[in-house]
Amino acid sequence: MKVFKKGLLFLIGFVLLIVTALWYYTVSLQPQYSGEISIENTIEDVTIHYDTIGVPHINAQNQKDAYVALGYVHAQDRLWQMELIRRIAAGRLSEMFGKELIATDKLFSGLGIEERSAITIQNSDTNAASYKMAMAYLDGINQYIENGKTPLEFTLLGLEKEKYALKDIYNVFGYMAFSFAVAHKTDPLLNEIKEKLGTAYLNELTATEHQNLTLIKNEKNPEITAAFSKAMHHLMDVLPISPFIGSNSWVLGADKTKNGKVIFANDPHIGYSQPSVWYQAHIKTPDYEMYGFHLALIPFPLLGHNKEYAYGITMLENDDIDFYVEENNPINENEYRFKEEYFAYSFVEKHLKVKGEKDSIYTIKVSKHGPLMNGIIEPLATKKPIAMQWIYTKLENQILDVAYTMSHAKSLSAFKEGASRLHAPGLNMMYGDAKNNIAWLASGKLYTHERPLYTKTFLEGASGKDEIAEYLDFEENPQAINPKSNYVYSANNQPDSIRKMRYPGYYLSEDRAKRIVDLVAPKNDWTVPEVAEMLLDVTSPSAPEVIEDLLKMLEVSLLSPSEKTAVYYLENWKGNFDKKEVAPVVYNRWIYEFQKNTFADEMGKGFYQFVNTPLVEKVLPVQAKRQKSVWWDNILTKDKVETKQEIVRNSFKKAFVFLENQLGANVADWKWERVISVEHKHPLGESAILRKYFNVGPFVTSGGDQVINNQIYNIDSTGYYKVSAGPSARRIVDFSDVDNSLAIIPTGQSGRVFSPHYKDQAQKYLNGEFVPMKLNQAAILKSKNTLVLKAKK
Repeated sequence: MKVFKKGLLFLIGFVLLIVTALWYYTVSLQPQYSGEISIENTIEDVTIHYDTIGVPHINAQNQKDAYVALGYVHAQDRLWQMELIRRIAAGRLSEMFGKELIATDKLFSGLGIEERSAITIQNSDTNAASYKMAMAYLDGINQYIENGKTPLEFTLLGLEKEKYALKDIYNVFGYMAFSFAVAHKTDPLLNEIKEKLGTAYLNELTATEHQNLTLIKNEKNPEITAAFSKAMHHLMDVLPISPFIGSNSWVLGADKTKNGKVIFANDPHIGYSQPSVWYQAHIKTPDYEMYGFHLALIPFPLLGHNKEYAYGITMLENDDIDFYVEENNPINENEYRFKEEYFAYSFVEKHLKVKGEKDSIYTIKVSKHGPLMNGIIEPLATKKPIAMQWIYTKLENQILDVAYTMSHAKSLSAFKEGASRLHAPGLNMMYGDAKNNIAWLASGKLYTHERPLYTKTFLEGASGKDEIAEYLDFEENPQAINPKSNYVYSANNQPDSIRKMRYPGYYLSEDRAKRIVDLVAPKNDWTVPEVAEMLLDVTSPSAPEVIEDLLKMLEVSLLSPSEKTAVYYLENWKGNFDKKEVAPVVYNRWIYEFQKNTFADEMGKGFYQFVNTPLVEKVLPVQAKRQKSVWWDNILTKDKVETKQEIVRNSFKKAFVFLENQLGANVADWKWERVISVEHKHPLGESAILRKYFNVGPFVTSGGDQVINNQIYNIDSTGYYKVSAGPSARRIVDFSDVDNSLAIIPTGQSGRVFSPHYKDQAQKYLNGEFVPMKLNQAAILKSKNTLVLKAKK
């Protein structure tokens, strides 16, 4: 008995020892939110108050000290995220994850981002404030690497920490610019349709770009001073970091609000991931203050506000990538023709380190237009040399100065001057201030070609007739300043005409834009709670119209009772994607079958890329109205010509049978919440063992594709809608009560899995709640956690 008791006590002690060791280990991996840390290269101590959601409020005596502190605290919460994102443009993901990422590394390392970063750094003005503050921020990150706790992900992957340099910041900007672009996913597909099916098929798709438009109106008034398709899809899909996708923003002028001051709203749409894409930080010095949302490795926030102004971004969706078909010299494939001469390709050799494998070595050919995609993306649909010309790598890069100026502007004029220097990616800069100025500025270097062109198919490289003729002056860019409507907005939709033309781009369908205008325009007494409710709106204005057009083709009297029930739900639907609604389930499956039966016979495997491009969302409402179309006939049935009615009827029947098998015989039980879910994925969460620790979710959510609360998912054969992207931050700044402005992000501030702020906002986000963005110094000083970075004397 004594032996048994001793053995039991030993076992209990051993278990307690293991539990204590695990507890200590998890505590040791948490960021330090209080106490003191010695830090170098600061003049004075920096005091950081962490609020209840882990946002650092940095109080410093000068901006340089503040940016050293920002780099340090940003790294201690997000070093793993920084490491991921800095590796993308450099083609270094396969070092971490193995040969599965070689293709993605080849693509990004071949785009010329690193080469452009090197040129930009070589030409940098080292006396510029933007340069000095960026270097201070990097110093803070590198001090954390030297002295701080190593994130668990580094340990699990056996990854050594490396210090950061200015090129890493520029490489992140390059990745951001490319992920904002759409041409690489759309142009190869459209070109293939043109070449293989002919212009009749192409024209029906592209004609939709000029229909069902809610245009952002241009209007400039004075400032108020008061004093390749499938491969590209796959390569982007496997990225272990968030791609940039879309966004909403609207700024309500003083005459549109109950309190007579500007209300600013913004929710950029970005791929969901863990950690969330934005890191919040509030900096306050005697001469500067900004509450900002930062990307990993970017010192200056792309979203921000203080007591004087607020700003944010959405994607402009302009076309800043052109693909050129080059013509090789028939006797020397290392030369290409341009006009009447042959020029030598330049060659760039790349070495990719691959975890557990030999290095992957490849060579990129580069013409005057840019790198050849052949060999970078395999396989291409053509053997012709295809060069990619991208404005980001073609023109001078001032993007660091742009970000600095946005976050340090003293007036709308100064903010606009900063916006004018952006070359790529194209962004809608949204602005509102305490003086009641509001503005929308389409920023990015726009250009015209030497002749009228449809630039979403491949251009001629050899003739010299398809070259850029002129870059537009920024004053010609679409923009609205203090318009008579008393509001500005952007939902990635088509801007109004410039130079008597609508500037070409990959603008999204009008759904979100139309809904914003429908809600904002008639009302002149907006309050913050009402704006918050609008950010959560889940109603599509176009879905009921599509249903109405499709239902005209159904002979409802011939349907079964259960099928009639499904029709009843569709007929009475307002287009809202709420959790308990049945109609969204029927609608999504029906349009999937409708699009498949319309386009898949001609497109083949390309259909599965087409059905999840922004273009298809513009095509759908137009195609649903068409009675005559070259796409109706199924080219695989040689003995008959199908009609629209047959396509619609067969699509409905297939959708209904599928849903019966998927969700049961009772149509009333086909609730949206049964098929839609969201999970915020961490790269290590791909392992089944680690998923529950690193991933956040899955959760049932509400919302749909192209509603204001935009939940972006693929429509595919599965019948389940796994949300991959959506509002990456919801923000509301009210200049009648700026100290109590509101925000929410999808999971939490910290990327450290054992931090209390790893996922503490997740449920609030799902519930449509907000948390305050604190600016009031008295409230900030009440924070329970205070960290002091002690300057070494």
